[in-house]
This record gives sequence, C-alpha cells and structure tokens, in this order.
Amino acid sequence: MTPGKAFLFDLEARFAKATAEGGGKAFSTWFAEDGVSLGNAQAPVHGREAIAKQATWLAKDYQLLWTPTDAVMSPAGDMGYTWGHYEGHSRDADGNPKVTTGRYLTIWRKEPDGSWKVLLDASSEEPAGAADCCKLPPGQ
Repeated sequence: MTPGKAFLFDLEARFAKATAEGGGKAFSTWFAEDGVSLGNAQAPVHGREAIAKQATWLAKDYQLLWTPTDAVMSPAGDMGYTWGHYEGHSRDADGNPKVTTGRYLTIWRKEPDGSWKVLLDASSEEPAGAADCCKLPPGQ
C-alpha cells in the first residue's frame, strides 16, 4: 500500500469514527467551508454551514458506517479521494430495524492550515437486488 493510500484510509477511518460517535453534527465538521454533499436523489448541499443544517441526526438514532475500498492521493499530495461502501442503521416508525446500503465517494483537500477536509461527499443507494455483493466486512 502506498503512503498516500494509507494516509487517506486513516483519514477516512477517523472521519467515520467521529461520525459514529457524534452523529450529523460531527459529520458536518469534516467538510471544507466550500464543501458539497451529494445525497442519493437529493439536491446538492453547498457549504459546511448548509451541510450542518441538514445533518441533524443523533448517533443514538442513526448510525452511519462506512469503509473505503480504495483511495488515491494526488501527485502533489494535496488532494485525494476514497470510495467504498456505507450502511445506515436506524428504525422505522414502528421501531423495526432499517438498513440502507450504498456506495460513496469522498474527495479530500489539504487546507492552507495543513488540516484535511472533505471537499465533496457523494453517495448512492445500492440498487434493488444488489443482495450481498457489497456488505461491510464483519466487525464494522
């Protein structure tokens, strides 16, 4: 594994852990000021502030879990992307467990202060009949 890929995998793992612990509020803090969120069948959400207004779920009510399949760092080492599979765990109106699954793509950018932020996060739910093709590895 290249150092760039290892770095992006670690960055993605920290992003996922923070989101699992802090819900939507934590999720939105990882975005750049000019970041964009593209959700399945939803209009684009532009800017960290707008993303924070939309990402209001609590970790106790909704668990968003994901793991990268691959990552690529730019030659300059200042941008990169990860992509993989996600699962969203919640309960329906009757209290029954509900799971949504899909694919995601995250584009990362190194900010002037040296931190890394999400420039673009895009997701798409798995199509009907995807079955077990894309489940998270056990223990995720």
